[in-house]
Amino acid sequence: MKGASPQEKKEAIKRQVSSEIAMANAQDLITKSTEKCYFKCVPSPSTSLSSKEEVCLDRCLQRYFEAFNIVASAYTRRVAAERNAGATLQ
Repeated sequence: MKGASPQEKKEAIKRQVSSEIAMANAQDLITKSTEKCYFKCVPSPSTSLSSKEEVCLDRCLQRYFEAFNIVASAYTRRVAAERNAGATLQ
């Protein structure tokens, strides 16, 4: 980035920060979903999971991520629509 303009440097920093925020959000999602599903599906922890617990955890995590994807998609569409509406007003 030695020969980059100040604007290019600014954009690179923005991309890096956005990437780091996305990574932190993904880690948070995984942690929260694992904790919630584990609490729901494993009433008495032991050294291994029963097949019932494994199935419960699998289904719980699938539903959790499906719900997250639906919400994320709706949010992304809304933000894009608001940006487009704002751009047409200017």
